[in-house]
Amino acid sequence: MTDFAAIDFETANREPSSVCSVGIVVVRDGEVADSFYSLIRPEPNYYSYWCQRVHGLGRGDTDQAPIFPDVWAEAELLIDGLPLVAHNSRFDEGCLRAAFRMYRMDYPDYPFLDTLRAARRRFPLLPNHQLQTVAEACGFCLERHHHALADAEACAWIARQIL
Repeated sequence: MTDFAAIDFETANREPSSVCSVGIVVVRDGEVADSFYSLIRPEPNYYSYWCQRVHGLGRGDTDQAPIFPDVWAEAELLIDGLPLVAHNSRFDEGCLRAAFRMYRMDYPDYPFLDTLRAARRRFPLLPNHQLQTVAEACGFCLERHHHALADAEACAWIARQIL
């Protein structure tokens, strides 16, 4: 697979619609062609202790950020016609679908591929199949884990290696 968009969301709380940041890395002809990152004002707009602890974002970071439909209007131009790839795509696709529902937007049934499932097949002996572990097995050093763009970059690297 040489053309795809790797995507990663971070959420503010347990609600999948509460996306607070998105990272996208576009790969064309097997090479990184573009990237996109944005903070997003989450809906519902509150941060759980655990989510904030994972990614370090809080209301002070996103209260002035654009809402999801405004961010997606920009993002969808980059991903037009490309399959989406995520590490644990069930989470990221769930977030995307929930955000579309929250804002009553028509969901275009984006095709999703999952590097987590592929990694479990390709690397059955890894101690775990978390993003940073699989990235390292593929030769990528993930230094800013849980930053949406850094995670999307790692996912793109993994996808180029094993999908």
